[in-house]
Amino acid sequence: MHVSRIAIAVVLFAVSTGASGATGQTSIADQIDRALLAAPVTLREDATVLGYGGDARAGDPLTVLRAGSNHVICLADDPARDGFHVACYHDSLDPFMIIGRRIKADGGDRATILAARYAALEQGRIEAPAAALWSLTASDDVDPGVAGSTDGARRLAVVYVPGAESDALGLPTRPDGDSPWLMLPGTPWAHIMISR
Repeated sequence: MHVSRIAIAVVLFAVSTGASGATGQTSIADQIDRALLAAPVTLREDATVLGYGGDARAGDPLTVLRAGSNHVICLADDPARDGFHVACYHDSLDPFMIIGRRIKADGGDRATILAARYAALEQGRIEAPAAALWSLTASDDVDPGVAGSTDGARRLAVVYVPGAESDALGLPTRPDGDSPWLMLPGTPWAHIMISR
């Protein structure tokens, strides 16, 4: 009888906190709130949010937590990964991003993802991305969603410029303090990194 009361108390606690015992994921509302922290404030209200435990999405391991209307897609923090990381991007990047998520979900590495993206570009199944992406990353001891603040988290903005070269943009190809820099120059997913 005593064990049953403890078991009932544990179940009620898990339900009241929105925890999913099998995966440790947070409630859909919490996933949405945290995911939106990566987006510029003016784009949050109408952004689509993808995460865990929502409506199935064809060909994507993530699910739809909230459908939006402004061409911005935000991704919830992955409960299976250490630390805190959320990101948002223009919906034109979605086919490019889905390839990476599918391969990663199947255990593939970065090289496999890049090769698959190159193949999809060459076959005309996707276009080279030319859009923006934002992310917010923090260590295990910082959870901006709980703290209600992004203090202790690192913001990153990315602007994809397919095929761009360092000389043409006048940017370095390595990080240099808080200066913007060009990552993966000359590739279909060359992008300017802007840390804040």
